[in-house]
Amino acid sequence: MLEAVRSRSFDKLFYRYNYHYLIRRHFRYFGVAGELQPPSIEGRPVLYIMNHSSWWDGLLAYHAARTLTNRVHYFMMEEEQLRKYAFFRKLGAYSMNRHSTGDISASLRYTSRLLRAGGSVWMYPEGEIQPLEHRPMVLKAGAGLVLRLCPEAVVVPVTLYHGLFRHPKPEATLLAGVPLAHSWKDMNRNSIGDELQTVLEEQLNNHRQMIINNGGYVPEQFQPLMKQGRSTNEWFDAVLGRRRR
Repeated sequence: MLEAVRSRSFDKLFYRYNYHYLIRRHFRYFGVAGELQPPSIEGRPVLYIMNHSSWWDGLLAYHAARTLTNRVHYFMMEEEQLRKYAFFRKLGAYSMNRHSTGDISASLRYTSRLLRAGGSVWMYPEGEIQPLEHRPMVLKAGAGLVLRLCPEAVVVPVTLYHGLFRHPKPEATLLAGVPLAHSWKDMNRNSIGDELQTVLEEQLNNHRQMIINNGGYVPEQFQPLMKQGRSTNEWFDAVLGRRRR
């Protein structure tokens, strides 16, 4: 497996590039609701679990975590992709090769070491990109095994819902759910997996319903994490509105 090789200077540079160029260029809106770092988890290892529906998931989660928390974050990433984009290791990414039993074991042990050392770790327990509306969600056993190795960890479920709603560019919303602080050592990996799967799927369904109930507009409880410019249709509306006056 490939371990993280964090670089503070590179992280500082990439954070600006990710915000000013990547996110602002490709999204009309990115906002967050809920607390990524609630007071109740202070001093506890934190495992973030998130649905995985696009190539952008890691970059959006990285921006939210970097902006809204003061913790050191690590991100599990598929090894083939991390070898291709090796610079992500400097941001805290490390690999999981799901085709190798030995590598899976090494990655999960490494994850538990990061948690016990005070790091916060992001996992995508579906194991691969799935369509946003894919149901039922099926989670791999990895997160359950990590929690058995580090039972003092708190789980924060995070869902990302995105789409082309009312503008030419997509809008993305990140929702942090209620932290889970169970007695993981008293649960087996299957019962842990069932619990995480139920919580994450219900949260994603509720997240989607929030958007639907608001007519495709971003609900007010989401706070923007990027400066918004006008989208193409908003420029058209502004120009046509001026001509009509």
